[in-house]
Amino acid sequence: MVQFRPSSSYNSPFMTTNTGTPVYNDNSSLTVGIRGPVLLEDYHLIEKLANFTRERIPERVVHARGASAKGFFEVTHDISHLTCADFLRAPGVQTPVIVRFSTVIHERGSPETIRDPRGFAIKFYTREGNFDMVGNNFPVFFIRDAIKFPDVIHAFKPNPKSHIQESWRFLDFCSLLPESLNTFAWFYDDVGIPQDYRHMEGFGVHTFTLINKEGKVHYVKFHWKPTCGVKCLTEEEAIRIGGSNHSHATQDLYDSIAAGNYPEWKLFIQIMDPDHEDRFDFDPLDVTKIWPEDILPLMPVGRLVLNRNVDNFFAENEMLAFSPSMIVPGIYFSNDKMLQTRIFAYADTQRHRIGPNYLQLPVNAPKCPHHNNHHDGAMNFMHRDEEVNYFPSRYDPCRHAEKFPIPPVVLSGQRVKTVIEKENNFKQPGDRYRSWAPDRQERFIRRWIDALSDPRLTAEIRSIWVSYWTQADKSLGQKLASRLNVRPAILMIYVSVNDIMNWLQKAALRTIPASVRPETPAWLVLGLQLAMSRCAMCKPASLIQSASISTFLLFQPIG
Repeated sequence: MVQFRPSSSYNSPFMTTNTGTPVYNDNSSLTVGIRGPVLLEDYHLIEKLANFTRERIPERVVHARGASAKGFFEVTHDISHLTCADFLRAPGVQTPVIVRFSTVIHERGSPETIRDPRGFAIKFYTREGNFDMVGNNFPVFFIRDAIKFPDVIHAFKPNPKSHIQESWRFLDFCSLLPESLNTFAWFYDDVGIPQDYRHMEGFGVHTFTLINKEGKVHYVKFHWKPTCGVKCLTEEEAIRIGGSNHSHATQDLYDSIAAGNYPEWKLFIQIMDPDHEDRFDFDPLDVTKIWPEDILPLMPVGRLVLNRNVDNFFAENEMLAFSPSMIVPGIYFSNDKMLQTRIFAYADTQRHRIGPNYLQLPVNAPKCPHHNNHHDGAMNFMHRDEEVNYFPSRYDPCRHAEKFPIPPVVLSGQRVKTVIEKENNFKQPGDRYRSWAPDRQERFIRRWIDALSDPRLTAEIRSIWVSYWTQADKSLGQKLASRLNVRPAILMIYVSVNDIMNWLQKAALRTIPASVRPETPAWLVLGLQLAMSRCAMCKPASLIQSASISTFLLFQPIG
């Protein structure tokens, strides 16, 4: 039904000011005579203009372009043995949700046909508070440590001088971060441009923790699978659609729900016993890695159905705020470095973007009873009449909630700034590439050729990317090198003698194997090979060639 009038109980049959004063003429300003100057005493005019110039709030620094819809999540499979989360307590339990889909890099109003990751964020209004699952349509991310998050976003954002997005910037930045290769295996794949929001997957991306009533802990990854399948746009289709409708995905979502064709996703999880994490050739808390489904299979949990459009785009999309810090009993964080820092950054950006009391807004507020002593602040509209605004008190019967289980983690170690041990940056992107049909591989290669043909990219950067992809898949690297007419790169690796000795001790190597072991980075094997003969002293840089990865590495120990 078309709604032309507001549904508020405060609605008036005639125009008023914000304070309720009747407005008898909203067509003409108050002037001196018919042509005279406008009078400042026309309060309604001043109020109207002042409100208009303040209509927009700061857009999100990422995920500015998005669309929201409401619906429910229903549990279909019992996982109460894994978690004590109330909204997952039994099959048939339904929880109201609001979901926001988005692009990542470009501004509010930009085309929804751009090659870009897509945001997939769900707010569950549970009986124990709100739970936000803030994910993407890729299961991995470009970096594993959030100290580089501002940099990676700056690199992908438009050039600060020209405000034009240029691929040479992010290819330069990521050429120094081989961990980004796995995400580029998604970014330049067909799924880099989803057909619309209904036909794309969603992933929690990070590793979270499930805790059951007995305190048993499992690592968990979340996966959303659309029941209507995954569909993507080719570059030609994206140009055609984007040229006629910048909001095609938003319109598709809205029109589908309005027509009763409700989008639906199935929720699956992967679980891992934390005691088994050393069995894998990757770090399960590394956000640049997937968990292989043949080893850690998907388990069905429930379904997500979107059956209601938002009533007001600004109130339920622009003012909608998500943060990975919003968890409920039975679900907890992990030591994923990206997740740990997002816990702070996402809530902090909402306080800047919307205000310190953004969680009081109806779209962000919990639907369950809630109480604390967070008082006042800008734009606080919560009506509170209590006299005790402190805790504890003999006058106020409010008490602590029952303690719920959290992971019993014992931490020890030195304060360090370092990378993880099991980087393994090349295996998974190579596996993904080899899983595709030849025509899909060819489209992937063609997109990389186009990107690496940017005239502002240096020959060195092109060669580095060829070297990376050669380490992921030899045939892929050869095809890129042939079409780009480049040679493999010479990469400078700087390490200390102490690092070399530590690696030797950890690897317990007496001799260097003839071929690169899957769990050992190729450059480390080469470094160890050099270190075996020269680790006792600092020698000039030496050039070594590894036939197994068809690339050169310049390995230089430093004092």
